[in-house]
Amino acid sequence: MADDEPSVKLDIWRERVFTFEDAVNLVVIGQAAVVRLLTIAILARGHVLLEGDVGVGKTTLLRALARGLGGPYQRIEGTIDLMPGDLVYHASIGEDGKPRLDPGPVLAHGDDLAVFFFNEINRARPQVHALLLRLMAERSVTAFGQEHCLPHLLVFADRNRIEREETFELPAAARDRFLMEVGVQAPADEATRRALIFDTRFHDTDALIASMPEAILPYRALTALARDIQTRVTASERLQTYLVALWQALLRPAEAGIEIEGVDMTRLVQGGVSPRGLSYAVRAARVQAWLAGREMVLPEDVRAIFPACMAHRIFVDPLYEGRASALGRALCEAAFRRVPAP
Repeated sequence: MADDEPSVKLDIWRERVFTFEDAVNLVVIGQAAVVRLLTIAILARGHVLLEGDVGVGKTTLLRALARGLGGPYQRIEGTIDLMPGDLVYHASIGEDGKPRLDPGPVLAHGDDLAVFFFNEINRARPQVHALLLRLMAERSVTAFGQEHCLPHLLVFADRNRIEREETFELPAAARDRFLMEVGVQAPADEATRRALIFDTRFHDTDALIASMPEAILPYRALTALARDIQTRVTASERLQTYLVALWQALLRPAEAGIEIEGVDMTRLVQGGVSPRGLSYAVRAARVQAWLAGREMVLPEDVRAIFPACMAHRIFVDPLYEGRASALGRALCEAAFRRVPAP
């Protein structure tokens, strides 16, 4: 099967996806649920926000994903003095003593960039967010007097939720461009924790990544594969009605009879999920159904991806901003309990 013909046999591509996941799970242990969500995002061609403490393996995970895709990986740190141009230009002094501009991290690999990791994105200024928003929405950027397209690009970003000084919250438009927000926590079971602490295999990240097979899921083929999945997997009219009812429950939880202890449901939601957000959820649910070997989306496919796709799009009253993430997920779970599945 040629890599540029993903429509030939989708079942063979499914086996490749499982091989990809298995390889990543050997490098980043104890994160199988996270790896599955990120795999769904990759196959739905969606960008991802990552949430988690320092040192839980987010960077290692993304490097492993990039190796499994066989594509270039770039990372940038969000800082208060980062400017939009720093993403696309690198200023230096040449051997002749004159200033020169070279391609920055976004353009360092031309149009081949596959994985771009923006660490601590909320430390960057709103002007940087604005450029990133265009990059995510259009997969293109203007630099060096011309338009540069990055058709294979997936953006992953991490938000620092511990230190609040010199941070800028992501605007609603930027958050809405992320297909998912995925929590990455330290593994809960003791055996996995012991391995991460004492097994020297996990102490050398470069060697660990190098031990993983490369280009298991060729990144240049993913756009066509994603299109085939979306075309092949359908959603029945009853499933569509169910999704719209869930959406309505998120927009007006009080009217849906949803209750969360200690929360005034009439004022909780200040801004809700957009139609684009629901379309993203449908894309993710179709991928989840395809991975399960089905050609029709079922309610369990929706449930598997819904909190990750929806919670970060729910904008709450400032009174509840300190626990917005937890309340968003709680609201999603409450909507599932309240809205009957077909």
